[in-house]
Amino acid sequence: MSPPETVARPGAQPSAQSGAPASRIAAPRAADKERVQSLARGLAVIQAFGPARPSMTLTEVAAATGMTRAAARRFLLTLEDLGFVASDGKHFSLTPHILRLGYAYLSSMSWWHIAQPYMEEVARTVQESCSAAVLDGDEIVYVARVSASRIMSVNLSIGTRLPAYCTSLGRVLLAHRPTSWVNGYLARAALEKRAPRTNTDPDRLRAEIDKVRGQGFSLVDEELEAGVRSISVPLYDRTGACIAALNIGGAAARTTVQRQLDVYLPALREAARKTTESLP
Repeated sequence: MSPPETVARPGAQPSAQSGAPASRIAAPRAADKERVQSLARGLAVIQAFGPARPSMTLTEVAAATGMTRAAARRFLLTLEDLGFVASDGKHFSLTPHILRLGYAYLSSMSWWHIAQPYMEEVARTVQESCSAAVLDGDEIVYVARVSASRIMSVNLSIGTRLPAYCTSLGRVLLAHRPTSWVNGYLARAALEKRAPRTNTDPDRLRAEIDKVRGQGFSLVDEELEAGVRSISVPLYDRTGACIAALNIGGAAARTTVQRQLDVYLPALREAARKTTESLP
């Protein structure tokens, strides 16, 4: 017999909502002696929460992760004991304690601390926000952002995940992956029409990625969202490996393509150059 939907715990804390974006829930790999399946399943429970599901019942968590209710219950109660999950007796949600996991990654990126003043200089110069992102699977993840006093319809913050194929950051990062990897990505990715101008044709996207690889930057004009235009460049480490991409985005109504090429692109390239030269 399944346990009841309500899971009461002594001293349970009020539910807290997480601002973390939803992410794909990767199915754990087949069990073998080199891998700990329980860790993979516990992380799948954490990844099940997001903007669309900030709070879930036991049944909802089980459905989202593909687990039995009994297994989902064990993972939720363990995460609650560790402080990563809170429950009101029926609904579960992540707590701010979960940010420790993300902070461990951000604080380990020494390049971000070096890039920050140069990104701030870019934001001051062009009066637009400057961001940095890395490729995580088939998506880009914003890992740094210096905001300008502008408001865009796309709500972006550290941790925001976006498709790689229709963003300038993503195309720069894709251009630095092996051709075989890019071909596999274009074959498996869900190339959705995010805006009227979104390029969803694999052959045209492959040609665009090749173009980005050759010219050293990407300019995406209203493909992620109508009215939003952005330009990105790669950020290299001292060995010449691409470790991230830097970006300036803005409303198409106030920034022309030519301004992005004449003003934004040199500013981004200078910031990337200074960051690379300052890296250990």
